[in-house]
Amino acid sequence: MSDKYRDDLIDRMAVEAKRGRLSRRDFMHYAMAAGVTASAAGGLWTSKAALAAPKRGGTFRLGTHDGNTSDTHDPGTYLSFSIIQLAHTYRSYLTQITPTNELGPDAAASWSATDDATEWTFKLQKGASFHSGKPFTADDAIASLNHHRGEKSTSAAKALLKDVTDIVKDDEHTITVKLATGNADLPWLMTDYHLAMCPANSDGTIDWQSGDGTGPYKIVHNEFGVGTKLERHDGWHGEGAYFDAVEMTVLNDPNARQTALVTGEVDGITQLELKTLSLLQRNPNILVDNVPSGAAITMPMFCDVAPFDNVDVRMALKLAIDREDIIKKITFDTAIPGNDFHISPNMPYWPDLPQRTYDPDKAKFHLKKAGQENLTVDLSTADSVYSGAVDMCVLYAEHAKAAGININVNREPNDGYYSEVWLKKPFCMVQWGARPTPDVMLSLAYKDDAAWNESHWQNERFNELLLQAKAELDQEKRAEMYREMAQLARDDGGTIIPMFTNFVYARAKNVAHGENLAASWQMDGARACSRWWFDS
Repeated sequence: MSDKYRDDLIDRMAVEAKRGRLSRRDFMHYAMAAGVTASAAGGLWTSKAALAAPKRGGTFRLGTHDGNTSDTHDPGTYLSFSIIQLAHTYRSYLTQITPTNELGPDAAASWSATDDATEWTFKLQKGASFHSGKPFTADDAIASLNHHRGEKSTSAAKALLKDVTDIVKDDEHTITVKLATGNADLPWLMTDYHLAMCPANSDGTIDWQSGDGTGPYKIVHNEFGVGTKLERHDGWHGEGAYFDAVEMTVLNDPNARQTALVTGEVDGITQLELKTLSLLQRNPNILVDNVPSGAAITMPMFCDVAPFDNVDVRMALKLAIDREDIIKKITFDTAIPGNDFHISPNMPYWPDLPQRTYDPDKAKFHLKKAGQENLTVDLSTADSVYSGAVDMCVLYAEHAKAAGININVNREPNDGYYSEVWLKKPFCMVQWGARPTPDVMLSLAYKDDAAWNESHWQNERFNELLLQAKAELDQEKRAEMYREMAQLARDDGGTIIPMFTNFVYARAKNVAHGENLAASWQMDGARACSRWWFDS
C-alpha cells in the first residue's frame, strides 16, 4: 500500500469518526490493517479522528415513538418509550447508566454499603435543585423512593423495593436505605426509570403532578401523546445539557418519523423502520446508530388462562417460531435470537444454555400430549411496539402452521396499547427496554407478585432462587442460581422471547455524540437530549 493511499485512507476514516460513523476500536483496527503500528494509530486517533469538544446551543428536535394520551407525570405509571425519553430529560435519578454501560452518579454523588449489603448509604449532590428553584435534599430523595413502597402504592416499581424496610435521613444530603436481605445490585436498581426524583410534600408524599424535576431540562409546554417543549435548567447538577432547548414530538407511525428526519423537520428519531435501513444508511445527511442491547421482544401467555395454562401448549408455541427467519426478514440482522429466558448475552450472569430452535414436529408432539391438536390462538400486536411488529407476528403465524397451530394476528391501535392490551389480553407482543442486571429484570416481570408479571407465571422454585441470588455475594454461586432460573423460565415459563434487539435510531449529520452509546435504552440510554450536541 502506497504512503499516499494510506494517508488518504486515514483522512477518510478520520472524517467518518468525527461524524460518529466509526468508533475508536474500528479506527485502530483499520489503521493497523493499513500498516500503521498500534502506538501510531493511537496518536492518529488523538490528532485526526477524536471527536471535537461538545458545543453549546441550538434546539434539538426529537421524534419519538410509542407516545400515548394516557401517559402521566406520575413516575409510578411511566410505561411508554416516549415517556421514558422525556423522564430522563426533565427528571433525574440517584444513579445512571453511563455511555460505557457502567454505573455512574446522577442525583447521588456517591454510595457505599455494609459488608452484607443490607444497608446502602447515598451521598446526594450538593447544589442540585428542582426547576422550581427548590433545593434537592434528602427529604425529596426519601419521598421519591417511598412513592413506590407500601401497601397503598400502585407503582409498577413496587416489587423492586419490596425488600426495603426503611429509608432514613442521615443529614440534609445523605440517606441510608435499609434492606431485609442483602442486595448487591441496589445502586444499579436505582437507575430504573420509575425511580425519578420528585419534590417532597410536607406529608412525605411527592408532588409529581406539577412535572417539576431536577433533570437537565425543564418543561415549558407538554401535551401527552403529542409533544413536549423544554429549555435548559440552569441548576442542572451534571455534565451535558449542551442544547439550549429540546422539542420532543410524538410520531408513532414509523414512516412519519423517518420522513420527518429526511425532510429536516426533526434532528433525531427513535426506532427506525428497518425495512428502509439500508436506504437511510446511504443518505449523506443522516447518521444511523446501531447499538446491540439487552432490549427484548417478548410474547407473554397468561399461564392461568386456557389454553396457556398447559405447559405443553406453551412449549409448542415456543417451538413453533423460527427465530432466525424473523431476525433475517424483520430486523435485517439487527438482533440476536432469544432463548425464552430474559437474560441477554451482554448482561452479567448470562447462562450459555442450548439454543431453542424451530421444530414444528416437536411442537406437534407437545400439542398432542396436551390434547390440543389444531390449536387456534389470538395474538395481539401494534406497529408502535416495534418496527415491523405486525409483519413479525404474521410471519410467526406462517411458521406455526407447520405445527398445526392457527394464530390469529390482531392488529391493535397504537394509542393506548400498553394500557389497554398489555397485561390485559392473554397473548400479545411486547418490547422491553434493557435492564442492567438479571435481578432487576426478573424482579420486574417474572417474580410471582410483580405488578408486571406479564405471563402470570408462578413457579415456587424460581421465586426461591430469585430471593437467594439477590443476597448472594459469592459470584459463582450467584451465577449458578441464575442459570437454574433461566432453565425454569425457558422450559416452564409463559414467555416466548424471540430475540434481543439492537437499538437502531438515527440523527442528522450535524448532531454529534461521544465515542460510546449506552445500551440501556434507545437514544443513548434515553439521555441523548443531555449528552449530545450540534457540531455545526
